[in-house]
Amino acid sequence: MFVQITKEELAKEINKKAWFQTNNIVWTIIFLYPIFSIIDFIYANEVWIQFLIVRIITVMIIYATYTFFINRKYDYRILLHISFFMLSLISAILCNIVTDSRLTIYFLTYSVIVLFLNLQVFWEPINSVIQGLIALMLLAIFYNSLSNYTLDLIVSNGGQYFVVILIISTLIPNARYKVIVREVKQSIVIEKSNEQLKQQNHDIAEKNNIIDMQYDRLRKLDEQKNSFINIAGHDLKNLIGSIIMSNNMVKDEDYRLSSDQREFVQYIGDSADKMQYMLNKLMDVKEIESPELKFNLEMFDINAEVQMIYKGLVETALMKNIHLIDNILKLPLNVKLDKVFTGQVFQNLLSNAIKFSQTNNNIRVITSLQRQKFVFEIIDEGVAIGQQELDMMFNKLKTLNDASGHVESRLGLGLSIAKLMTKELGGELAYRSDENGNYFRVEFYVIN
Repeated sequence: MFVQITKEELAKEINKKAWFQTNNIVWTIIFLYPIFSIIDFIYANEVWIQFLIVRIITVMIIYATYTFFINRKYDYRILLHISFFMLSLISAILCNIVTDSRLTIYFLTYSVIVLFLNLQVFWEPINSVIQGLIALMLLAIFYNSLSNYTLDLIVSNGGQYFVVILIISTLIPNARYKVIVREVKQSIVIEKSNEQLKQQNHDIAEKNNIIDMQYDRLRKLDEQKNSFINIAGHDLKNLIGSIIMSNNMVKDEDYRLSSDQREFVQYIGDSADKMQYMLNKLMDVKEIESPELKFNLEMFDINAEVQMIYKGLVETALMKNIHLIDNILKLPLNVKLDKVFTGQVFQNLLSNAIKFSQTNNNIRVITSLQRQKFVFEIIDEGVAIGQQELDMMFNKLKTLNDASGHVESRLGLGLSIAKLMTKELGGELAYRSDENGNYFRVEFYVIN
């Protein structure tokens, strides 16, 4: 997750952090600085009251300045410089007026103040260096104007400690500033990352709601589909039952029929039985919702099945003046497949070939045995349907629109079902359409 921090955002957060540290420093001074008068009472009894008043006035000035800066939203650095200057001013005066035996105490007190401020302050290191130089300058000024001691005496009585602590403490804000800026950046990154995660969670929740709504809609559609299949299936069962019953009544009078009529009656009966078998499969809701189709495998002569389908479509081809050429192998070839669905594959391929072919065209239907495989071929040497259109018809179940308007509307559903059934039955289906015409091929393993 990439998070970008602008300069304005960083400056705003750094300013908030700086004011937080400034508040801690100012309020610590307000509450604790007057307590330093205890040191005055012990070690500078003669001036402790005066400096108590000075410390209280200093605290009041710092508080008033602090309130003014807060209200006006002025730079916190100026407030800290003013506060440090006032504390340094009082400490520098004390370090130059007390007796030599008390110098070490007051230099150490001054060092504690400087060290405390540099440990707590959050600003650029140059500001601490400036305050250190101001502290040394004030000591030098009041040394020349107030002190009666030699420089060696001041240095040996605490001055050396103060200078060392002052120099070391001015180095602290540099590291502290870098650490706090890094923490501020990390806090911004974490905050913005959390905001992005919240937004993503919100988006995911909305998408989940949409998915739930779509799932409910699909579930309702599925229920409607099953209901429609049940209703249509029962109605079709009644119709197929009527066809079978009527066909049986005709069979009972077969002595009145010619040989061709008996053949047609047999064809009608076989077709009705197949329709009833496929309808029972369709009506089995559990099987509809199953990821795999369950076939009724049986051994049969596949050439005979192709011959029957061929005969059943001859009249359909003649209606379009299409000549079917019979190159079906007369040798029995046994396979172990679902007879109804296998026949449906051949039925779909041949009926669609007739449907899409042009008038006065020849279509060859060929079966053969090649490398222990039964091969079923349809060769249409007429105008090519087009490889792209065949791909759509076999693979996407989409309706193809004919631009010329002279060729029959092409539904890829039958061809798609043929491809699916062939694969489910363990066979292979291939097709092509080029300048030589249209070609379809199906292969199934035969049984020795």
